[in-house]
Amino acid sequence: MRWLVGWSSAAAGAAGLGSAGSLGHDGETLHPVGSQLLWGDPDPLWAVGDWRPDEVRVVKADEQNRIAVLGICGASDEELRRGLFTARGGALRHLTHWPGSYTAVVQVGRRVTVCGDLAGARPVFHTPWAGGTAYATAALPLADLIEANLDFGHLAALLAAPDVPAALRDTTPYEGVRRVPPGHALVLRAGAREIAGYDPVSSLAVSAPPADPDRAVDAVRDALVEAVRTRLSAPRHVPDLDPGPVPGMGPAERRARRGMPVPGIGADLSGGPASATLALLAAGLPGRPGTLLGHGTGERLLAVTFNDLAAGGREAEVQRAGTLAADPRLHHVVVTGSEETLPYADLDGPLTDEPGPSLVMAARHRARLAAGSADHFTGHGARQVLDAHPARLADLLMDRRRRHLVRPVAALARADGSVLVPARVYGAARRLARTPYRSGLDALAERLMRRRFEEPKGAVGASLAALTWAAPGPAARWLTGEALAEVSVLLGAEADRSGLCAQRPGDHRARAALARYAADLRVLEQSAEVRSQRLHAPFLDNQVVRACRELPEALRVRPGARAAILRTVLESTGITGLPPGWGTPSHGSSAAAARAGLRLSADPLLDLFSRPLLADAGLVEARVVRKALRAAAGGATVDGLADLVSLELWLHRLLSRRGTCWTGTPARSRAVPSGIQPRRDALASGA
Repeated sequence: MRWLVGWSSAAAGAAGLGSAGSLGHDGETLHPVGSQLLWGDPDPLWAVGDWRPDEVRVVKADEQNRIAVLGICGASDEELRRGLFTARGGALRHLTHWPGSYTAVVQVGRRVTVCGDLAGARPVFHTPWAGGTAYATAALPLADLIEANLDFGHLAALLAAPDVPAALRDTTPYEGVRRVPPGHALVLRAGAREIAGYDPVSSLAVSAPPADPDRAVDAVRDALVEAVRTRLSAPRHVPDLDPGPVPGMGPAERRARRGMPVPGIGADLSGGPASATLALLAAGLPGRPGTLLGHGTGERLLAVTFNDLAAGGREAEVQRAGTLAADPRLHHVVVTGSEETLPYADLDGPLTDEPGPSLVMAARHRARLAAGSADHFTGHGARQVLDAHPARLADLLMDRRRRHLVRPVAALARADGSVLVPARVYGAARRLARTPYRSGLDALAERLMRRRFEEPKGAVGASLAALTWAAPGPAARWLTGEALAEVSVLLGAEADRSGLCAQRPGDHRARAALARYAADLRVLEQSAEVRSQRLHAPFLDNQVVRACRELPEALRVRPGARAAILRTVLESTGITGLPPGWGTPSHGSSAAAARAGLRLSADPLLDLFSRPLLADAGLVEARVVRKALRAAAGGATVDGLADLVSLELWLHRLLSRRGTCWTGTPARSRAVPSGIQPRRDALASGA
């Protein structure tokens, strides 16, 4: 993990601050383990982890006015200096407009500003500490700092309603550690904190102005090209030197066996439109990796395709990937997956900052990434920023653009084969457009209390279920009545507090889905991390997210819109000749792999839930979960098990860890110091 951490004290010299640290329990100087100091007291800032030299940049105007940027940022030092001067007046939005993926921290006197990103892939956390506020880009260090216990209400909400911001609020798995929402910044003034939004949202009262589709797609192209170019312009990094030959192994095999990536630039090439777009863009930029031999650097882009032999169902995608990889700018590598790379097959792994469903697939992704490059592009996030959430149909009705519902509704009717589909979908969209936000939260709270989780099946059923302000998660059906009641109380309190929502229902649901996906992707990066490798997800960059949000809703809701947009992006950059079937969605292979993994790993999973920590926390009953696992092993389709298994795994890893993120504290100064106490009074937790 790589993170930054700092604090802002109520007054200079408070809490025993001295030499960039505070006094620990035994009078020792308190500072993060394995850290480099970026600036010192009274409001110190550290970078922790294996940051590359070019990923940490500090520009100073003087000792009390400076800016630190951590990550991949396309701004020059002069642009950072101008941004610092502009931020002195309180402006924030320009700090998030540079290409790349980064966290910006600005200190102006005793005012410290930490900017999160729009997607939530680079979050910011904070907690009260020593009369001021400590902040970090990871929650676990702050939990260690204050010896935080688990927040059972947050864990229940993660299972009951993971896509509902009103249920999750700004909490984290650690009690007392708070999250800054996406699109916001943490502003600290001598220890006092404020959460400030820097990006406008669509208005609920005024219809969205008509946008030119061609100009919007051009903006997406420009943002994507700039995001790729920024990463290719960064200095090259070579992983640790190969310690020497091994009999019977070539250099590539030695690197893979030792968990070392290949030097250079690479990308996923799954056969889908998102990864293919990034691979072809990175390979085709003039003078960059991927140019033909004899022109420019002569370096070819390493394209990695994962072929799952254990589950199957991806033959068409692998074939399309092979056709794309025939380009001489690409060096194609196919990684074959066996039973050892199925979901749930490998339950060992590192502790991540937070839990996430992707924990059960970490070994699968690690096998693919181990064959990748030191800098590896992925297409993660394209679906969330480009596709239309079904609730956007209600947004079109609110703007009186009914004719744009014809194409998506007709596609659903063809998929279902029923003439009643148009009326059902239109009626659901109309009800959502007329339903207040508070009523939507109340309806979800009632569903949880009454355990009403039945949803229609198929594409039409999924679309109808999504045409609401809020919906329960797939794991909600396995929670105890007390846990569901606690989440219901939280939703009711949030409905009373928030009243109206300033966003349209479709825009609100799309932003929530993006934030949830970005949080799980962060978990995946930490759990499947390969040493000396950097994963790049340009679709989650601020500028790319902004450009995608400007796409007209009428364009988004068309069937196949994502593939059409990315095809236009490639054609406008001179890349043509895409294989037939490019952009065809294929979700069945992932579901088949999950079912196969559950069947093969039934016994280890049953052992995991023999005495589950989730039952000690009062969230599930072990008997009910074991019954669901046996049903899944028998071939039944059981949604939500990935959420349950990953959360149980994360709790075991958290409680079995040793040590802490800080020096100057005794061994007990870590998160959840007393473990999980058996808990049956969920409603007594102060919901």
